[in-house]
Amino acid sequence: MAHAEIPGTTLFDGTQARKGYALNKMCFSFNAAQARAEFQRDEEAYMRQFGLNAEQAEAIRQRNVLALIAAGGNAYYLAKFAGIFGLDMQDIGAQQTGMSKDAFKARLLAAGA
Repeated sequence: MAHAEIPGTTLFDGTQARKGYALNKMCFSFNAAQARAEFQRDEEAYMRQFGLNAEQAEAIRQRNVLALIAAGGNAYYLAKFAGIFGLDMQDIGAQQTGMSKDAFKARLLAAGA
């Protein structure tokens, strides 16, 4: 089934899921406090443990959510990663749209979300 192009949007489909498996598995591990602490102690070793590729590892280093999505990241798993730094889904949405968090929240409220 072909999907309609949505400008500026990376569709999370089967191809992206396979591409991002290691990244999403790592982010899922952050459900455990011990895993979050281990990541914060040595990010590089933690990324190697999960086998992240160069694109994924660099996006993690840069805290670049858009690059993580392009590298196969699923927004819900990436929220686990963002949570380590005190960020929430609205922070991720703001980054995705290139808006400030306040502007993004206002946009959501205006849309009735």
